[in-house]
Amino acid sequence: MRGSGKAAALVTVLLTALAACTSTPPPPVVTSPVAQSSSPAAPTASQIVIGVDDIAGGYNPHNLADQSTITTALSQMLLPSVFRPDANGENQLDTTLMRSAEVTSTDPFTVTYLIRQDASWSDGAPIAVEDFVYLAEAMRDQPGVVQPAGYRLISNIQPSEGGKGVQVTFSEPYPGWQTLFSNLLPQHLLKDAPGGWQGALQDSFPAYGGPFSIKTRDNARGEIILERNERYWDKPAAVDQIVLRRSDATGLAGALRSGNDQFVMSRTDSAGLNQFQVLGPSVQLATVASPRVAEVLLRPANGPLVDDQVREAVSAIIDRNKLIDEGTGGGPSAALRADAQVRWPSQAGYAPTIPAGYGVPDPAKAESLLTAAGYVKEAGIWRKDGRALTLVVASPGQQEPYASIAKELSNQLIAAGIQVNTLNAQPRDLFANLLALPVSQGSTAPTGNSGAVGVDIAVVPLPVGGDAATVLASTFGCRPGQSTPSANVAVIPANPAAVCDENLQTTIEEALTGEKPLADALAELEPKLWAQHTVLPLFQLADTLATGQGISGMTAGPPLLGPFSEAVNWTRSPR
Repeated sequence: MRGSGKAAALVTVLLTALAACTSTPPPPVVTSPVAQSSSPAAPTASQIVIGVDDIAGGYNPHNLADQSTITTALSQMLLPSVFRPDANGENQLDTTLMRSAEVTSTDPFTVTYLIRQDASWSDGAPIAVEDFVYLAEAMRDQPGVVQPAGYRLISNIQPSEGGKGVQVTFSEPYPGWQTLFSNLLPQHLLKDAPGGWQGALQDSFPAYGGPFSIKTRDNARGEIILERNERYWDKPAAVDQIVLRRSDATGLAGALRSGNDQFVMSRTDSAGLNQFQVLGPSVQLATVASPRVAEVLLRPANGPLVDDQVREAVSAIIDRNKLIDEGTGGGPSAALRADAQVRWPSQAGYAPTIPAGYGVPDPAKAESLLTAAGYVKEAGIWRKDGRALTLVVASPGQQEPYASIAKELSNQLIAAGIQVNTLNAQPRDLFANLLALPVSQGSTAPTGNSGAVGVDIAVVPLPVGGDAATVLASTFGCRPGQSTPSANVAVIPANPAAVCDENLQTTIEEALTGEKPLADALAELEPKLWAQHTVLPLFQLADTLATGQGISGMTAGPPLLGPFSEAVNWTRSPR
């Protein structure tokens, strides 16, 4: 095109010059038209469109505040991991990133990782030891992170092979070490970024280490477009683009019916599920359990719930069945009731441990316990020393199903004579600040109106999956050294429930380090954890995977992760 234009211009100049030397008018200049019909049209990008409930950030898979289906999906396609679960949930070394990862010493317990020389971030920086160090330090020190217990055992990280070798030393043996260093983040771009760790991946990803990259993110339109990462060093994605598109239940079903969406991942209630079911056999439905359990945390953190009797009384007021019904709406999560403290319903070997009658309202028991704790019911309100018993109930913003569960819970407490202050804090503020306020360990912890001292009850998702002993230690365990209480010393809680029981910590640590079989530890701990009345599990969250026409190479994926870890193999197929 550019060359033919120059040639035409040269012909014009020559003819003009010739005309200046003769009286004979020049012949008309004839130029060849662009041969649109003879050249093949540019191929349309092969594109797979996925319907989702929301695309809103943040997207840090290591922050409790960012836990969502969209964050899980993006991390699978954009971030590198040392190990990934296979179809059976067993951890397998990801050879697209790693050459090897193995225990090289048992005294001290040491794991040596060797990263592929060609593994690099999309800006050209190598994926190296600095990324391991950055993640390990953040998981150890930052509040509101996902399953930090294993990272807290790391005592040292040393580089080798120019940063492509990583030697990690632990203070104790750690059988669950293969769950560490998933979804690595680019240290060189995040360590000095505005907002620090809490601002990391708030709106997008600064670099990519997977087969895809983000082309555009349009929150107003509700759309994220991913494209093949041309700097990816391993197998390139088979499809050019993947589009994640937000819609409501009716829109998602309509997009499947028309073929505009190839599949949908949606947190459905009974009505939404029915809209997919009526589409008939052309749409295949499956339930994909999420790595999250909806929980009610009765936090012994400086307020009235420090008193064991008050906490048990509140537990006796709560109608757990109504909270579950409100949160699941008859959708797939309704079949995943969480009736154990540590193991999750979709896990192999899961069995209920909930005591008989637990979670069923017992007003007489609640009244007896509150009276024993020094409260008197006056004009329908429980009071002590003239002050009303008031609890702060918080949920992460307006995120569902937590906001609806918190509203139902507040109504139950109010009906029982307890005043409630509701708090719909932004998720990052809730997990990184409000649930991380220092907790007094001594016997002089302040009581009374808790409005000035933080959150009493939180309705939140807590992460599950991976190593169950790590789930136990991350949910109920103390920070290193925290289990030796010191009167009047306030510490940042080790977990969102603000739980640290020195009487249980030894068994928790024995399970985490493999000194005691997990089954034995849970047989001892589960009755005691229920009796604490601090963590009330409700149900495991689940999405409906509705697969339509026009996609090949897709399965439901590994447990708790869904189909996105296999996106590199997806192709468009004829309808």
